[in-house]
Amino acid sequence: MIVAITSTGNSLESFIDPRFGRCSYFVFYNTETKESVFQSNPFKDNDEGVGVDVVEWITTFSCSKIVSGQFGMKIKPLLDESRIQLILDNDPKLTIRQIINLLDH
Repeated sequence: MIVAITSTGNSLESFIDPRFGRCSYFVFYNTETKESVFQSNPFKDNDEGVGVDVVEWITTFSCSKIVSGQFGMKIKPLLDESRIQLILDNDPKLTIRQIINLLDH
C-alpha cells in the first residue's frame, strides 16, 4: 500500500506539513517494500485550485491513504471519489520517520 504524507522537507527527519495542498513535499511510503520517495509539490505556489490539482496528481501514485494536518473542504469528496483515506494528524512535532513507524505498527 502507498501512503502519501505531507512534509516540510525531503528527509525522514523533516516534520509533517500541516498544509495539504500547499505542503512543500509529499513522501510516498510503500508499506510493503518500506521505501520512501520524496517528491516536491509542483502545485504549492499556484494561485488557485491547488488542492484539486494535488488530488489529481496524487492519484497517479496509486495512494490508498494520505496523512496531513488539515484538508480543505473540497478535498474530502474528491478523495472519497478516488477511494483514498484521509488521516488527520495535527502534531507539528512529528517527523516523517515517526509517522512511518506508526504506520508500520
